[in-house]
Amino acid sequence: MNRISLLGITFCALALGACNGSKTTERTERERSTPLQLVRVSEPVNGVVFTLGESFNLNLRLINDTIAADSIVLSIDNNRIGQLQGLSRPIDTDNLSLGSHLIRATAWYNGQRQTASVGFKIKSNQPPKQLSYRIVNTYPHDIGAYTQGLFYFNGHLIESTGQKGQSTLRRVEIETGKVKQSVNLERQYFGEGATIINDEIYQITWTSRKGFVYEPNTFNLIRTFDYPTQGWGLTTVGEQLVMSDGSNILYFLEPKSFTEIKRVEVYDHRGAVNQLNELEYINGKIYANIYLTDKIVIINPTTGMVEAEVDFSNLLTPTDRHRNIDVFNGIAWDQKNDRLFVTGKNWPKLFEVKIQ
Repeated sequence: MNRISLLGITFCALALGACNGSKTTERTERERSTPLQLVRVSEPVNGVVFTLGESFNLNLRLINDTIAADSIVLSIDNNRIGQLQGLSRPIDTDNLSLGSHLIRATAWYNGQRQTASVGFKIKSNQPPKQLSYRIVNTYPHDIGAYTQGLFYFNGHLIESTGQKGQSTLRRVEIETGKVKQSVNLERQYFGEGATIINDEIYQITWTSRKGFVYEPNTFNLIRTFDYPTQGWGLTTVGEQLVMSDGSNILYFLEPKSFTEIKRVEVYDHRGAVNQLNELEYINGKIYANIYLTDKIVIINPTTGMVEAEVDFSNLLTPTDRHRNIDVFNGIAWDQKNDRLFVTGKNWPKLFEVKIQ
């Protein structure tokens, strides 16, 4: 064999080796870049609702019957609950909170991992108590006041009213319904819930995502703040503010920065309780109007469980109703004198009631 032939063979061998090496590298890189697919959740279906205390089976399925995971680790809401033996495991809900949860199954294979997840919700395991009420006193109320927020402060009611161009914060004399002091919001704002904490009045707006802080005696504006949701109801629990946004969520907020500390989802035995509106904290519970109804629900602020509800459908008589009257809304609590006040948007009356 001559020198030229030998060089040709050597070149081809090197080229073939380079080609094979390139293809091997390319295949390895492709395998690394392809997401690992080991398992998926077959049960439960995403978004299913279970009753508190109910057990259910988590079932996984192999995506490729020829490849089994080296191990699978389960977690609920980022809390590890252990390694899965096989592809199924019962899940107990006794110690879980009401509301939304997420199960993650992290499968490992040859040092790589893949996560399959499924969301579920938990509702209350007991129906709310049905409470009644009696009317203690009836007082006049401004029929031009589209009541959005209401609370008791130093012998008067502080009322936040809505509608663009008509929104106010006002101090109201209970016995006469007269407005003793008032400040108007700018025309672009639709006033919503209001409360007092640390000697400052907080008032939120509906869709503008803008709130206002006032000095409680003069109503002078101290500062404004922003938030990322709609604003509906507002109350105070300890050193925190609690806000509703028309969903079933209560947002617990730090007052100075208005940043979210936590959220609690509200459920009864039927499911999520939506349209939470005006709020009032009374003796360790949160009372909430359900928008477009005559109902107040009484909520455990820690668990989100609706423990009781009161139907105020018969507060107004036929002669109380007028063409502009709107829905039941407004709860105020005089803790010192054990008095509970309720009213509605454009209602002619404010009622002092006693829940039986």
